[in-house]
Amino acid sequence: MNTTASARRRTFAAALMGVALAGAAAVPAAASAAHPKAPGHDRAAEALGVRYGGSARLGYQKAVAVQLLKGVFERGDTSVVDRFVRPDYIQHNPLAPDGSEALKYFGAIQRQQYPDLAYDIKRVISEGDLVLVHSNIVLAPGTRGVAAFDIFRFQGGKIAEHWDVLQAVPATTANGNDMFSTVSRPRTEAPGPAWLTAYNKKLVTAFVDRLLVTKDLSAIDAYVGPEYDQHNPNIPDGVAGVKTGLGAYFTQFPQLQIIPKRIVAEGDLVAVHSNYVDTPGTRGQAVVDLFRVRDGRIVEHWDAVQEVPESSANGNTMF
Repeated sequence: MNTTASARRRTFAAALMGVALAGAAAVPAAASAAHPKAPGHDRAAEALGVRYGGSARLGYQKAVAVQLLKGVFERGDTSVVDRFVRPDYIQHNPLAPDGSEALKYFGAIQRQQYPDLAYDIKRVISEGDLVLVHSNIVLAPGTRGVAAFDIFRFQGGKIAEHWDVLQAVPATTANGNDMFSTVSRPRTEAPGPAWLTAYNKKLVTAFVDRLLVTKDLSAIDAYVGPEYDQHNPNIPDGVAGVKTGLGAYFTQFPQLQIIPKRIVAEGDLVAVHSNYVDTPGTRGQAVVDLFRVRDGRIVEHWDAVQEVPESSANGNTMF
């Protein structure tokens, strides 16, 4: 039994390291817009851009993010790093060092260790210079794998910085939904029309500030639709489920502080990357909450939660 538990821990650690090195690079906060013919553009990225849509620049950024993750971790193709990643990138995954060479090295051995690894990408959104990728990373066929959110920042057409949040997928959930599917209408993983982005981002920002930052449960009635589909594996489905689940959470941790760090929105999808600190003086958790908005109401939610470790291989925080 102890040997089995140890093996599972090693397997999960390997999964974390695999995603850890899908990172990006260090540069000033302001990022310039990337033209479709910017450095790093190729036909594979262009083809992916057709699938993920959006404006030319946003489509290009989404295509590059997908090409990097698929190339490095499914094919062991380290050449995509030279094409798409800046050599001076900043890495925020605590298991991975900075720099593109670390990514190339790991990509080479990852393919040897896990030849059947699948980076099953569920949805991709982009706004400004940021791209968020929601995925199920499966090391071996038949296993549940890890729920992952990767956030990439672009500069000059190449990836410049990377954050992620990773959570093991459980065998069962409190709501009967898995951590990845789309239940609300329309049942598509693609983001909605671009003209919805600004309104939905403002709505979710107000919701998060009222519900999570100030811990006002009445925000659920004000912002959440009557048909609310929950993918957090520990919270029951529906409006009643989120009220009960969050109410108990707020009661258990009366000094809880939730600090939003960045928001990425496209169409009807809005992602919030935050630091949840249950108790003052602790490091807390890195969390990405992804919300879907329809007709001015939040109708679906996915997330991933990861404990913030004491130390980091890169000297950066997770935020």
